[in-house]
Amino acid sequence: MQIGPYRLKNALAVAPMAGVTDRPFRQLCKQMGAGMAVSEMVSSNSLLWGSEKTLRRANHDGEVEPRIVQIAGADPDLMAQAARYNVDRGAQIIDINMGCPAKKVCNVMAGSALLQDEPLVARILEAVVGSVSVPVTLKIRTGWDREHRNALAIARLAEQAGIQALAVHGRTRACGYSGEAEYDTLAAVKQAIHIPVIANGDITSPQKALEVLQHTQADGLMIGRAAQGRPWIFREIQHYLETGSLLSPPSVREIHSVLVEHMEELYRFYGHQLGVRIARKHIAWTTRGLANSSQFRHTMNRLDAWQEQLRAVTDFFARQEQQHPLLRYTELPSEELAA
Repeated sequence: MQIGPYRLKNALAVAPMAGVTDRPFRQLCKQMGAGMAVSEMVSSNSLLWGSEKTLRRANHDGEVEPRIVQIAGADPDLMAQAARYNVDRGAQIIDINMGCPAKKVCNVMAGSALLQDEPLVARILEAVVGSVSVPVTLKIRTGWDREHRNALAIARLAEQAGIQALAVHGRTRACGYSGEAEYDTLAAVKQAIHIPVIANGDITSPQKALEVLQHTQADGLMIGRAAQGRPWIFREIQHYLETGSLLSPPSVREIHSVLVEHMEELYRFYGHQLGVRIARKHIAWTTRGLANSSQFRHTMNRLDAWQEQLRAVTDFFARQEQQHPLLRYTELPSEELAA
């Protein structure tokens, strides 16, 4: 898949997720086979740009290209300023957030709330595209609610404004993450426009990835929550799409190695104190489905020192290997991994 001058190694993308897709997680997913990864959203409010949180979100040091920053807001001029600000700091692609369903985002008429105002959508898209020389992409949902699905209209506005790729989560804002993704709507969007369309929603396995591609004819796939604690899903999907065969799940030993490397990167990125807190959720996601993981997570979440956290993880996986030396990751039911 091509976005502007960037030829991606494959058509698999990591969805932007607040509190998840920081630089360490994006790097991990790219190492595990993702062709691109989008940052956590950065506010268009310039008063926040100097905050430690925003500076971390815009940190791309050492990241594999292309470096993609997602911006969020509701004012065309401020969004254009945010795009320029991030390009000046190394962003190679700007992504516009019109898909976030979170109340705190929608309450200020940003994210998926913008889908209610098509003229405003057009003004934002035109302002951002016209403000930077790098490609601009867009993430949307199928509409505000089931009675107001307007993904087709938004897709056409995006193409007219010069958006170079469109990611569509197959649910309305009102649906949140419940129900099933609307793949028929995604297929209609793909038929209606000529820019790359990336399908998002409920892609939890290699088989489901192929099914979604065949049904929607999308140019790429975007995976969110299914990659939490399971970043190897990207290499599994890519292998299946290329060969038609399934890769063996990773061994417990490999899971341990991947997790420890990620934890150490989190400590370096956030510092030890904050890094420990951030690592907890990744440890919880990664150990899902392994023997005695619930009890382990309860104990681990009470540890505050990074040395203790690393030791606890190492001891947990040592017990796993000792009891089940050939054990491999067991895939969980799809409803637990919905994305």
